[in-house]
Amino acid sequence: MMWMSIESSYRYTGDLDLDLDELATRVEKGPDATAIENRLTANVLALGDLQTRLYSQKKYGVIIILQGMDTAGKDGLIRHVFSGLNPSGTSVVSFKQPTSVQLDHDFLWRINQELPPRGEIRIFNRSQYEDVLISRVHPEMLTKQNLPGIDQASDADDAFFDRRYQDLKHYEKYLRHQGFVTIKFYLHLSKEEQTRRFEKRIEVPSKNWKFSPSDVSERAYWDDYRVAYTKMLENTATKRSPWYLIPADDKGIARLIVSNILIQRFQALQLEYPTVDPNVKRQLKSTLEQLKNGKL
Repeated sequence: MMWMSIESSYRYTGDLDLDLDELATRVEKGPDATAIENRLTANVLALGDLQTRLYSQKKYGVIIILQGMDTAGKDGLIRHVFSGLNPSGTSVVSFKQPTSVQLDHDFLWRINQELPPRGEIRIFNRSQYEDVLISRVHPEMLTKQNLPGIDQASDADDAFFDRRYQDLKHYEKYLRHQGFVTIKFYLHLSKEEQTRRFEKRIEVPSKNWKFSPSDVSERAYWDDYRVAYTKMLENTATKRSPWYLIPADDKGIARLIVSNILIQRFQALQLEYPTVDPNVKRQLKSTLEQLKNGKL
């Protein structure tokens, strides 16, 4: 079944036109809550083992990108799916509004500062793709970045964003050549489900802290964001660097699908523990014998 997620079921490589309004935000006839919990628990353990192999091999760095509208479930997904990973080899970065220092550099500069070392995983809660999403909806933001040729919002035309799409694809290709694997997830949420989640944040006192009036003000641009996401996904998905389009109205199923895909992508790296030199093995055996005989 699709919810069990063979990796190809949700992979989008940009070879087809995309209509997000026609793309399902919920999986029909999915598993029950108990089945989700049991499978997710098993996946968390499996990811923990794969992370240990990744860390010991130190051949690849893994970048996991999470994008989606407000309330799409990025934070909860991070807490649940990555709960079994060793914190020393896993970290999360949230990319918010650029600082003045970051704006003095190219738009990928701050991303490059946060790449993981080889052997580690870094989760990007929002990412470099914000620079073709929020800036497309609010192009006036670009006038503050001292970009050549961008003196007013209207200067940020299709040609400008087409260049950025190409820059993003070239950047991921460059990273891939250096041994960095980028796995990109778009959490596809319906407007109706976002309404329910906003209402819950207001109605439930323990969730009030999550509510921001700015989130609701951005909701007025829902259709504009749909266009921006569609263009971004169509123009930055490739066979070697696909986007995974995850139905996100049901948080449990979204987490399960993401964890299944991650396992498949990590397994494809053929991660193995480093082999030990025969001389070292003999030394280890000798040391073990001495320990058992009380000589050390």
